[in-house]
Amino acid sequence: MATTTHEEGHYAEALGHAQRLLGVPLEQFLEPTAGEPANGADFKRLATVQTFGAAWPRSEVLDTRTRALVSVTIAAVLGTLEPLRGQLRIALNNGATPEDIAEVFIQIAAYAGAARAFEGYRIASQVFAEAARDQEPGGTTGT
Repeated sequence: MATTTHEEGHYAEALGHAQRLLGVPLEQFLEPTAGEPANGADFKRLATVQTFGAAWPRSEVLDTRTRALVSVTIAAVLGTLEPLRGQLRIALNNGATPEDIAEVFIQIAAYAGAARAFEGYRIASQVFAEAARDQEPGGTTGT
């Protein structure tokens, strides 16, 4: 699928917004893989524009911190653990605290089940540890 300059501009804006949210460039997660079909790039571009170019910037009603906590909840309840890792990083980079996130998992346990909540919280614990290491002197803040 050929892209227009207009579409490329939306994609570049979405990538910029993603980097501000995540603290790292999203492109590293979008590289083509062995055997990936050519239209895989179309999927990644369209999903990036929809997510980081259309949904995330909508901060008039839900602020970014709240949107991040909602996204953590959705990823955890769906059991999409790698996306959950990214949503947790976004939440922590945008004002949510580990205590806020622990409360989210309390709600998930109550409404979606303890097994699903524990599975997601295992990922959250790993991200908390990474964030703590990044904050130590000599850490790699922002990754």
